[in-house]
Amino acid sequence: MHNQINAKENVLSLIGNTPLIALKKLTADFVGEFYAKVEAFNPGHSAKDRIALHIIEEAERRGIIKPGDTIIETTSGNTGFSLAMISAIKGYKCILAVSSKSSPDKIDMLKTMGAQVYVCPAHVSADDSRSYYQVAKRLHEETPGSVYINQYFNELNIDAHYKTTGPEIWNQTNGAITHLVTCSGTGGTISGTARFLKEQNPDIKVIGVDAYGSVLKKYHETREFDANEIYPYRIEGLGKNLIPTATDFDSIDYYIKVTDEDSAHTARDIAKKEGLFVGYTSGAAFQAVKQLVDDDVFDENSRVVVIFPDHGSRYMSKIYSDEWMQKQGFLEDLPEMKKEQIAYIK
Repeated sequence: MHNQINAKENVLSLIGNTPLIALKKLTADFVGEFYAKVEAFNPGHSAKDRIALHIIEEAERRGIIKPGDTIIETTSGNTGFSLAMISAIKGYKCILAVSSKSSPDKIDMLKTMGAQVYVCPAHVSADDSRSYYQVAKRLHEETPGSVYINQYFNELNIDAHYKTTGPEIWNQTNGAITHLVTCSGTGGTISGTARFLKEQNPDIKVIGVDAYGSVLKKYHETREFDANEIYPYRIEGLGKNLIPTATDFDSIDYYIKVTDEDSAHTARDIAKKEGLFVGYTSGAAFQAVKQLVDDDVFDENSRVVVIFPDHGSRYMSKIYSDEWMQKQGFLEDLPEMKKEQIAYIK
């Protein structure tokens, strides 16, 4: 008789239950306690594994999708990776429309996972026929047996985080969380997590992180869409040039905006000081925490949870490339450190 082998059925059983990690070095001078919910520990290295699995399994439950069918989605990269990973295991074809703002690393990863990728111009309006929203819709119409995930307008996006991320954070903090700081893109992560946490304790403050060039902060404050707010920016997966219905604006207390440059440097800082190799939006989320500290938002009783949405490996040709940083004007000179850190033995 064989001994019982302790193995996972496949990578999908590793989705969720990501760790909460205390941030010590970055916050040494801050008042309060600060913790990161590190979503890079998902098998697809981002929080988007949660929504991809939930939406697909719900479609299966409702009989909307069957093996051999095609999954189509609009993505800045992470949701696409999660969908491609799940499709590979469950036997679906996967077609993804991505923004040209997505890093080459992300696009290569999507192809590697077996997805067919359409790269669409980033700086066109959402209703332009070339936008990744419209391209995905067209591909869905043209592809028999296809399901369009439509994360920006899919209530299940919120539901996935309401059922998983929110309860995990509540349990990991033993209900002591006072503030949640998280990036707002499609809005699923912030809305679902906030909705659950506020049901447990309505006094928890939920702070959304937005980008300059995005419409979300102003829309939250005025409930008006202002196209004049829109201009190109570099951070992927943060902010929007439309209003996603997957954002529950009522569950968010207020928004704070961060710059591309600050967010890039802060991401690098997280790697150097906390040993966590995180993505661009994680830098944005912690940059928001730093600005909130400067604004005296927290006190000694604050227990702050910041969500780090993805892994740094997705940004090797961007924020972790000195050449890219210099090209954006984010580095005056290539750092001397680089020359000191790398020694070539001849």
